Amino acid sequence: MRILLIHNLYQQAGGEDTVFNEEAALLEKNGNVVEKLVFDNREIRTSIDKLLAGLFMIYNPKSAKRIRKKVQEFKPDVIHVHNFVPLASPAVFFVANEFHIPVVMTLHNFRMLCPSATLFYNNKIYERSIGRTFPMHAILHGVYRNSRFQTFGLVLMMAIHKWMNTWRKRVTRYIALTRFAVSKFEQGKLGIAPEQMVVKPNFVQDFGVGNSEREPFVLYVGRLSEEKGVRTLAEACKDADFPVTIIGDGPLRPLIEKCVANNPNIRYLGFQKRPDIIATLKRCTALVLPSVCYEGFPMSILEAFSTGTPVIASNHGAMAEIVEHGRNGLHFEPGNAADLKEKVRYLLDRPDLARELSANARLTYTSCYSPEKNYEQLIGLYRSIESVRKFLFPSKGIRPFIRGNTRL
Repeated sequence: MRILLIHNLYQQAGGEDTVFNEEAALLEKNGNVVEKLVFDNREIRTSIDKLLAGLFMIYNPKSAKRIRKKVQEFKPDVIHVHNFVPLASPAVFFVANEFHIPVVMTLHNFRMLCPSATLFYNNKIYERSIGRTFPMHAILHGVYRNSRFQTFGLVLMMAIHKWMNTWRKRVTRYIALTRFAVSKFEQGKLGIAPEQMVVKPNFVQDFGVGNSEREPFVLYVGRLSEEKGVRTLAEACKDADFPVTIIGDGPLRPLIEKCVANNPNIRYLGFQKRPDIIATLKRCTALVLPSVCYEGFPMSILEAFSTGTPVIASNHGAMAEIVEHGRNGLHFEPGNAADLKEKVRYLLDRPDLARELSANARLTYTSCYSPEKNYEQLIGLYRSIESVRKFLFPSKGIRPFIRGNTRL
């Protein structure tokens, strides 16, 4: 199968970029012909660049021309979009429709529901934009990059395409990463039909479980920031009588360094490369994930499960769905440091339970989040919509757009 992958890179690399590249490699490894078309937000450097990106966010003719050229050259069977904001723009969907090419879009975040993308603002869950075509509160507070102008641009783009019914007519299938995400998008009133939405999680490579005995400490890996629940972690670590290792960097680093200075049980390793993180995962009793935001699909959970490491996670959002309490990890109340501390102590005091959760974490990975399982789901989705296209448009080659026939 010929698959065109389109992604708008962020100025700072993140999980979406990793998923984009790893899915491309997975598809190629299994014999598919894959082409990448990348737009890069790092090209937005000056104030004029920002202005132009905002103005053309609704439909970028320059991007449309570039996409059209790639489609004509590559002749894909399917186009898979990971992110289109701001440079690619919804032009990608219109160009795909011109040539009757089915479009899959992965919903990595909640951007289509709220300009914040995370449903998190001012250090708390923020859902005021959900279901609103023009959320003035979000604009006035500049929930996107603390900018009213950029937030307005996103809101306007989403509103116009909602009115145009773009999200229903121009996208064949949406991939939601969790059932929780599906429930939020159903509340969003975007016009997306239930049959357009499928659930397919992310995946990680198999890192193996290691050979050494687990050590009695818990591990945090991630950005040291408010939305990741680092204040909750720091509060739990204040007088913790159990070992905690922290890996990562971010604006709350001074808070963690203060914890380290006041409690010899806390060890801070700063930024670490992935192989070193995996090695530490294989040694710890559990990974701690105290996020106070909903999260999209934390890759750290999958890395932990791959190594047979159970996860102690906030009981909301994607985490509550991926981590099953008492099976492959434990839940605690989001933002409740005392509850987090209690759950860590509970697990460390019960090595038999820790071993049981570890075995189940590994089983969860092999049955749900391995590359092989993910490929089955992804290629199955592609084939189902590609067969519909061939049935509706049986002539060979790429056909020009027939006005009025916009949905497969």
